[in-house]
Amino acid sequence: MREQQLAAVFVELADTLVDDFDVIDFLHTLAHRCVELLDVHAAGIMLGDHHGRLRSAAASSEHARLLDLFECQTEAGPSADCFRSGEPVINADLESARWPRLDEAAREVGFASLHALPLRLRGEVIGVLNLFHRERRTLSDTDMHVGQALADVSTISILSQRSLRESEILASQLQNALTSRTTIEQAKGMLSARLDIPMDEAFTTLRDHARAHREQLSALARRITEGDEALFSELAGSGAAQPSATNTRAQPPGTD
Repeated sequence: MREQQLAAVFVELADTLVDDFDVIDFLHTLAHRCVELLDVHAAGIMLGDHHGRLRSAAASSEHARLLDLFECQTEAGPSADCFRSGEPVINADLESARWPRLDEAAREVGFASLHALPLRLRGEVIGVLNLFHRERRTLSDTDMHVGQALADVSTISILSQRSLRESEILASQLQNALTSRTTIEQAKGMLSARLDIPMDEAFTTLRDHARAHREQLSALARRITEGDEALFSELAGSGAAQPSATNTRAQPPGTD
C-alpha cells in the first residue's frame, strides 16, 4: 500500500515540472506528502538564501512554520547543523536542553523531536527537510530513507526545472522564491484577519484559489497585499476556507 502511495507521490512531484513551475507550491506539496507517507506529525522545508542562511520556505502546518522560522532566526539547531554539514540529523531531542531557546519554542508549539534531512545534490546543499514529532520518537530506517529520497528528488526537480548550472544563478532563483514566500505570508495574515479564520485555513484558501484559476501563489498574494477588494470578496464568498485533512492532522491538539 505504501509503495503505491510513494509511487503516486513521485509522479505528482514530476507532474509539477511544467513551464509555470511554482517552487513554493511544489515545496508545500512535498511537506504535506511527507506527513501522509511518514510516521511524523508535521514537515517543513527551509532553503538557503544568497547569504548562505536558512529561510523557511514551506510547511505542512503553521506550528511547523513557526518553529522553522525561529530556528532560522537563531541559526542554531538540528536544521542548521544539517545545512552546514550536508548530513542528516536524526532523532534530535528538543527536550534535551542542547538548544535551550529552540527547546522552549518547540514546547510552545507542541513538538518534542525533530529530524533534519539535507536537500542536496552531490556536494551542493540548498536546504533542509524537517520532520517533526509531538513526542520523543525515533525515526525508523525506512522512513529516513524514504524521507531522504523525497528530499533528493525535490532538489533535483528544483535544479532541473531552473536549468541552474552556476551557483550564482541558483542563489538568485532561490532568493526569488524566498522573497515570494514573504509576500505569501503577508497575504495569509491579511486574509486570516479579514475572514476571521486560522492562518492554516487562510493559506489553504489562497492555494486552492491559485490552483483553480491557474495563477501562481506569489502573484495572487501580491494582489491581496495591494488591497484588491474584489479579490477579498471573491475569496470570502468562495467557501474555500475549509481546513484540509492534512492541516488538521499536523496541528497539536488543543491549539485550534
